[in-house]
Amino acid sequence: MIDTVVVQPNVSVDEPQTSGVSWAAVAAGAVVSLALTLVLIAFGTGLGLSVVSPWASAGASATTFKITTGIYLIVIAMISSSLGGYIAGRLRSRWIGVHSDEVYFRDTAHGFLAWSFATVLGAILLASPATSLLSGAASGVAAGATAAAAQSGPSDGYLDSLLRPTTPSADGTSAEARGELSRVMAASFRGGELKPADRSYVNKVVASRTGLSEADADKRVTEVINDAKTAVDAARKAAMQLAFWLTASLLIGAFSASLAATEGGGLRDGTWKKRR
Repeated sequence: MIDTVVVQPNVSVDEPQTSGVSWAAVAAGAVVSLALTLVLIAFGTGLGLSVVSPWASAGASATTFKITTGIYLIVIAMISSSLGGYIAGRLRSRWIGVHSDEVYFRDTAHGFLAWSFATVLGAILLASPATSLLSGAASGVAAGATAAAAQSGPSDGYLDSLLRPTTPSADGTSAEARGELSRVMAASFRGGELKPADRSYVNKVVASRTGLSEADADKRVTEVINDAKTAVDAARKAAMQLAFWLTASLLIGAFSASLAATEGGGLRDGTWKKRR
């Protein structure tokens, strides 16, 4: 008895020679996401201006405003990134002969690429005007140092508090005193401490300009320096909180874009219900 052995040739299924990324769909999703982001930012700016007030007893508090702004940044990221990812997934080309798991991964990648493209493009669009402004400012300072020196700076308000006399005087020749104190106290406003010799000199200048005793002048100097440091610390904390909110919004935006792209791709292929 002879056994017949049938040898089947190796069957290899080659993937179609098409790109795994539809860059046109990615670019379209990114542009849509960026455009919607600009619209929502403009709308949010209008809402913010409607609830804030220059008066302390009116409008939303600073804490409420910061929290609301952070939440709104997350909402913007979710809405714009989801729409951009959905567009990228829905417009991508169809892959024939590709495993469903690979299709799911590619759709997720399309959403992530659309979010990345929109993020980088938005950063470039925002950075270009800022760079132009900084370059113009540097040129202006180099061309007109004398005129720039006459403009008010961040420390002027604190120097006004230091040199405010107990009895108003018609003498307005305080430019030299203000300039000297500004240079002496620059290190303190940046977070350092005045040297004992500088502190004694500042107390004497304030006492001579305001009519206070040196002890009272020393108290005023301490109060003003503490106020300046408090303001700097408050600005630092506000910037830190904004950075955390931006980080959270970016991460949530990336997740939303990736998830929405899988939905768009599933609807494109008619397999969305099967994935669920």
